[in-house]
Amino acid sequence: MKVTRRIILGCALTLGFGAALSTFVSGTALAWEPKKPVEFVIMAGQGGGADKMARLMQTLIEKNGWASKPLTPINKPGGSGAEALVHLQGKADSDPDHTIMVTLNSFYTTPLRQPGLGIDIATFTPIARMAEDTFLLWVNKDSGIGNMEEFAAAAKAAGKDWVMAGTGKLQEDQLLTDFLNASYGLEMKYVPYKGGGKVAKQLAGNHANSTVNNPSEQEGFFKAGTVVPLAAFTPTRLPLFPDAPTFRELGKDFVYFMQRSVVGAPGMSDDAAAYYQGLFAKVFASPEWQKYRTKKSLQGDLLQGQALKDYWLNEREIHRQMLEKMGAL
Repeated sequence: MKVTRRIILGCALTLGFGAALSTFVSGTALAWEPKKPVEFVIMAGQGGGADKMARLMQTLIEKNGWASKPLTPINKPGGSGAEALVHLQGKADSDPDHTIMVTLNSFYTTPLRQPGLGIDIATFTPIARMAEDTFLLWVNKDSGIGNMEEFAAAAKAAGKDWVMAGTGKLQEDQLLTDFLNASYGLEMKYVPYKGGGKVAKQLAGNHANSTVNNPSEQEGFFKAGTVVPLAAFTPTRLPLFPDAPTFRELGKDFVYFMQRSVVGAPGMSDDAAAYYQGLFAKVFASPEWQKYRTKKSLQGDLLQGQALKDYWLNEREIHRQMLEKMGAL
């Protein structure tokens, strides 16, 4: 007790008794907080699933006053996410504690395809996996296609003239296109765009024949009756799309998810990492985020720390094997 009194009295001489007492009672002055606005990098274009997710989380954090400084969303979709990865890695020596990123599966594929970038995802700071996003195969309603049998027949007849629009090169959407081509004997032409929002518009405007977009990206056009989901890349049918069978039901044992994670820069301090992990745990537990997960057919539990890093490394190996099978490595 005497030691404690001496410490408090010593601090009181420097800080003033009220400030010192507040420090020792609450402990808040010892906790790390951002000293300036935080860059909230999005490694995809505007209007896609990652962009919508990031901006919702930023809104929830601001509305609830959970952060001492604002999070500023910045889209960096260039090079299938290479622009964002290089940017975040570059913060390792300058300001690792004030830059975080929303990522998707190009987090695995882009470093594998472009080793010259010098990106090792094991060095990035695991903050939170907020969800695993789902995929469906979509066509425009005007096509008259209502099931996979009709899709396969139409795409086979069109050959290389059948256009599958997707996001980025040799990442999620192209991997799924490759699966469809191989599984159904097709030769669909894959055309990449910067962002799922643009991809959705291509299908809605009949500028593409199909997409494998996430539900959040096609939601508006689906509700308008413009696009039709044919099948889901999930283990079981999605409640919001009960008429779309899974590929497993159709005899193709293939399941694929998109990670929706928040990643910190390499070299982020332990205190900063703990701050962001706590922040996004609050977001995950919020009624608004849980409602969004249900509305957008998102799945997966919250993962943080070493469990998230282990998940990354496992998924990287899965994607390595997929890319090797495609001849992309």
